Amino acid sequence: MARRHAFLLALGLISAIGAGSALAQSAADVNSNLDTLFGNHAQYQTFFDQLKKAVGSDAKATVATMFDYPFQARIKGKALKITDAKQFVADYDQIMTGKVKAAVLKQTYATLFANSQGVMIGDGEVWFSGICSDNSCKQQTVRITAIND
Repeated sequence: MARRHAFLLALGLISAIGAGSALAQSAADVNSNLDTLFGNHAQYQTFFDQLKKAVGSDAKATVATMFDYPFQARIKGKALKITDAKQFVADYDQIMTGKVKAAVLKQTYATLFANSQGVMIGDGEVWFSGICSDNSCKQQTVRITAIND
């Protein structure tokens, strides 16, 4: 987070006074950014809302369906490859730690950060993006691509 703030400060996108707070943006700003980056914000907004609800209720099986497998999780400084939903559910508490859950639950749609790599929750605890569903990549499904504790 500190590096991101330093970068944004260097670009003049945030002031030194506001460096500790999120960039001031609205849901419309996020929609516009996602539309520019990925072509359609609606599926990202729906995905975010569903993820937040599932994490808030500890719906392990539901959260498990929201990943692009296999994916890398960084837990306690170590990379862990999660191969499928069954492994995810078994390791849920190690992957969806208190820090990761808090980041998801605290995050608001209007304060999401997005770039060409995807959409970030918190300080990078969760990343999600559109995954190609066909060879031409005209069809995409939004999935979680990384978890970092």
